[in-house]
Amino acid sequence: MIIVGLTGGIGSGKTTVAKQFMALGIPVYIADEEAKKLMHKSKIIKRKLIQLFGDNAYIDNTLNKPFIADIIFNDSRYLEKMNAIIHPRVAKHFNKWAAKQKAPYVIKEVAILFENGGHKLCDYVITVTAPLDLRIERLLKRDKTTEGKIKAIMKNQWSDAEKVKLSDFEIKNTSFENTKKQVVKVHGQILNNVFNR
Repeated sequence: MIIVGLTGGIGSGKTTVAKQFMALGIPVYIADEEAKKLMHKSKIIKRKLIQLFGDNAYIDNTLNKPFIADIIFNDSRYLEKMNAIIHPRVAKHFNKWAAKQKAPYVIKEVAILFENGGHKLCDYVITVTAPLDLRIERLLKRDKTTEGKIKAIMKNQWSDAEKVKLSDFEIKNTSFENTKKQVVKVHGQILNNVFNR
């Protein structure tokens, strides 16, 4: 199975791009969503997160996101430890999922694809980019958060320039119609490469 990594900084519009690939019949695995499900379903993950963050990690069997986010923002070592618990299990889950798909290729959408070395497991990588002010504007609308918190997240992610340098394709997500055209073009190029291997 051909695996295409889809990534981009927070607020770049990865989900919009992922939906456009889905509309073209390409199965998309959204790693963050699957990770959230596993954090609630997997007894092993739960146990390890409680060991890492303490009993307040879960309230009434639900992940205590504000509590964990607060710890992570103040000490990035906790983020690394948390990723070390979750990422191997998400990778395993993805492999099982990918094996069942019947499309010419699948997309794995991961926010920190480069940061965690996941790009090495992909045949192709697409990075979604957007101007910084537009990304901040989108996130302020979407997440009811502060600019300070957004910038703290961005600080933990690679810059667009670093990602694009290691990517096969870049999709500049500034307007819906233009993004759609780029998705169709990239889809065509990937299909061409897949069938001419």
